[in-house]
This record gives sequence, C-alpha cells and structure tokens, in this order.
Amino acid sequence: MHPIFDERRYLIPFRAVLLPQIFTDVLVIGAGVAGLRAAQAAAEHSDVIVLAKGELDESNTSWAQGGIAVVHDDADSFDEHVKNTLDAGAALCDEPAVRRIVEAGPARLKELEQWRMHLDRDDKGALRLGREGGHTAHRIVHSHGDATGMALSKALIGVAQQNERIRLFDRCFALDLITEAGPGSRVVGAITHHPKYGLQVIWAKATILASGGCGRVYRETTNSPIATGDGHAMAYRAGAKLADMEFQQFHPTTLYIAGASRALITEAVRGEGAHLVNRHGQRFMLDVHELAELAPRDVVSRAILGQIEQAPGANVYLDARPIGGERFADRFPGITKLLAQFELEPGRDLIPVRPAMHYMIGGVLVDEHARSSVEGLYACGEVTCTGLHGANRLASNSLLEGLVCGEVAGRVCAEMIDGAPAAPLKIVSDIRPSDRSRLDVPDVHSSLRSVMWRHVGISRSGERLTEVAEMFDFWARYSLDKIFDDRDGWEVQNALLVGALITRAAAWRTESRGTHHREDHPAPDPGMRGRGVWRAGEEGAEVRELDAIAVPEKIPNPNHQ
Repeated sequence: MHPIFDERRYLIPFRAVLLPQIFTDVLVIGAGVAGLRAAQAAAEHSDVIVLAKGELDESNTSWAQGGIAVVHDDADSFDEHVKNTLDAGAALCDEPAVRRIVEAGPARLKELEQWRMHLDRDDKGALRLGREGGHTAHRIVHSHGDATGMALSKALIGVAQQNERIRLFDRCFALDLITEAGPGSRVVGAITHHPKYGLQVIWAKATILASGGCGRVYRETTNSPIATGDGHAMAYRAGAKLADMEFQQFHPTTLYIAGASRALITEAVRGEGAHLVNRHGQRFMLDVHELAELAPRDVVSRAILGQIEQAPGANVYLDARPIGGERFADRFPGITKLLAQFELEPGRDLIPVRPAMHYMIGGVLVDEHARSSVEGLYACGEVTCTGLHGANRLASNSLLEGLVCGEVAGRVCAEMIDGAPAAPLKIVSDIRPSDRSRLDVPDVHSSLRSVMWRHVGISRSGERLTEVAEMFDFWARYSLDKIFDDRDGWEVQNALLVGALITRAAAWRTESRGTHHREDHPAPDPGMRGRGVWRAGEEGAEVRELDAIAVPEKIPNPNHQ
C-alpha cells in the first residue's frame, strides 16, 4: 500500500435495512451523451433504465460548448486525426483505441443527423467545420455555434423518450454498485435514492456506468454541479480497476470575474482568431508553442499560470477584437449573451480569463468492448479510461468518445442478458453509527476542493502531494465513518475517495507528462511510459505497458452461451 494512502478509511457505511426493489435487464447510470447513446443501443435487445442524478439535461454534456471532432472533409483524413490525438496524448495513448474511435465517428455523426440534431452549416448547406487546439484541420462540428452539448443532449433525450424499452429516472442518485459476494465479484445493480421514493435497489443483469467526471473535486471548474466523481468512487469500491487518475485537463480559458461562476469560453473562440494577452496587452503564446493559442490545453494552461505568477493579478485576457463584434455574436451567441451580463462587448473589450479544471482523463479501465475488470460492469464516457486521451485530451474528442463507446457498451452488454438474473440479496451493514464529533459537510467539501486546486492542480510537487494525502486521511476519519441520509453527504464521501486516488496517482508518477506537471520532476521519464492501474486492496500501482494497457482480461460469463 502506498505510504500516503490508507484505503481502509474510504469505505461508505450503510444502514442495515431492507429496500424496495426494481428489476431490469440493463441499468445505465448517467444521462449524458455516453449514457443515452448506450441506452439506445441496449434497447435494441433489452429493457433499460437510465438514472439521471439531476434533471435529464443536467450533465457535462449539456454544458459542452465545444463540438464533436469528426473527419468529414476531403482535405482531412483519419490518419491526421489519429496523429493529432497521439501528439496531444504525450505518448500515452493506446493507438488501436484511438483509431477505432476516430474511424467510427462518421457513422455516429450520421445517426445524429437522422435523429434531427441541428448541426451548423454554411450558406451552401455544407457542414461548417471549426478548428480547435491541437487539431491541424477543420473537423469540429458544432450546433448553434457554442451550444453543441445542449443540442446533443436534447436530441438524445428526445430519442430515448420515444423508445418504449427505455425508462428515464431523473433526480435519482446512485449511491453504490452491488456485487454478489463482495468487491471484485459480479455487479448486479445499484442502490439508489430518489427524493420522492427514497432508497431503492435496482437489480440488473448488466450495469453500464456513464456517470461523467469529477470536476467538482476542484474549486475552479467548468463542470456541472453533479460532477462529483460518484462513478469513479463506486467502481473503485466495487473492485474495478482505475487507470490514469493523475491526469486532469484544465481548460485554459474560463471567464474570471469576482463573484461569478467559472463559465467556459470555448476553444473555438481562439480557433476563430482570438489571442491571449497578458496584463500589458502582449501576446505571450507566440514564444511558447508553434501553434500559439491553439497549442494543446496543458501547454496553454501552464503558460497562463506562468503569466499570472510573473505579474500581480489573478488572470490574463482573451482578445477577441480580431474576430469582430458582429462576427463573434453570430458565431458564439451564448457567450455573447453571457458576457453582456457583465457589460463586456467582445468586439471592444478584453475578456478576463484563467484556467479551470475541465475534464477527467483517467477513470475505469475498459477494453475495446467497454468491459471493466468486474463482470457485469461496463463503462463509457468521461468516467472511463479507454486509452483515447493518453496524458492529455485533444479538444472535442470527448463527445466523439461518448457517442462511439456508448454505442459499444450498449450493444456488447447483450452478452449478459441470457444469464440468470441476480438473486435478491439482503443489504446489511454492521457498521455502527459514528461516535466521533459531528461533521460540517459543506466546510469539508469546500476545504478539499481548495486544497485540490492549490496543490493537485496545474502544477504539483511530491512534498505538497504528501501533505494533501495526510489532509485527506484526517478528513476521512471524521467523514467516511458517518451514515448520511442525503446527497450532500454522499457526494463529500465520494469526493474524498476520488481526491485521495488522484493525489495517490499524482505522487506515484514522478515525471511531467501531458496534463500532469511535477515541479520536482519537470521532464518526461521514458521509464514511466506506461499506465498506472489502481484497484482496492492492492498495494501500489500495477504498471501496464502501452501494448497491454487498453485491454483488461476478458471476464467470462458462465451463464452466457
């Protein structure tokens, strides 16, 4: 066991109760792009229940301003998209996985057109293709300029609502996965909570985890309030393998105004010609990278952080004046409306920006068929580690991954459906209520988010990571032995586990690679060109070389012929 991590403290107790039960063939946890696409595929062979933690359209998908990266133009190619992805991934991508996902993009885009999702087109009716950081070609498909995620979510929700084999449960929080005989054995469903119906058990022959990311583990984030790492925590407690937990992508440009939420300013703005300038009005990315403002996001984020450290102030500026006010308003109507709330005119004013946590690269390790290392548990979307992103996600590859891998998960999980249903189990906990002092849940959540941002953020060091791990273990002693009856408490417990895992992985990777930057190890280490894999109960990381990292051992299903 890593000396800075005591995982025995990261187990959530439950009350000893018998719960109401629901049965289904396939349970999908998450209602973003990956979960909804998985549900659509699974409904071709099974009855499906989809759990949305909040409202149906409350997900990171709905918040996405960026588009879908798909090769669509004759001047572009799969090889070029693959190369851009590998370059951004800092030699840690799984190239076969990258190629599979990239080459499946056009088919998934065609489906969206059939499902009548609005896609931006030019005057001649051709798709208007944008370009974002790390891409060498125009291949980003958008909807309503900067509202691609919202349009995608709306289209997928509409299709699901019309499917008689899909039931959508909104405001339904998944507390934990259920395994037959303890962590590492077959997953047979989940314990859930609904504000109206209370605690319930949903039994399923196949469970698809599509719960999204964990941006709310950080103080500065572009993520939806529901992104608290619940899926990562549930999968770890169930015995699934997690990988690349040290890699989080920080988006370079979020609106930075005191008292305002950290609203994303999409990378497409820079793709249209906006520049980054420091407090003296000078462009600084020209001296940092050959792609200047369109360099990979980790490069831009660290450059901005460097500018902030060199001069007093908490931000730099995005200069969108080269785009022009009228063109900006036409291209980015949502951002224009947002800026107007703060009396900012992009054709006239500099826009204050700074980085924020944006995307979780690591997660549940899955193979090419979306299988996790635990039988009966599949995963897709931001909660996973597929090998596509490596050490740094290429812009707009995430919605593509959700569509492609969601379809795979929903289709492949048919292998579990012919098996016998899980026998109902008695949910029992022998953990007594805590005798420690009462806990201020909001204070713990605020503190952990702040320390993650300060010391496990854009720049890290071994000394600080050790201190953070000690803080987490202290909070864990007073947080993880509590029995909560509300979402806030459960979210804090999940955030503590995920934060501890991120810190543990960041301490283990003693090099700088992609989004992971160590001040005390500023260069890449060729000896660490592998994937750190973590599993509950195991000491340290299992290191997988690149030719083996993407495919966990296939879990045979003895009930499936």
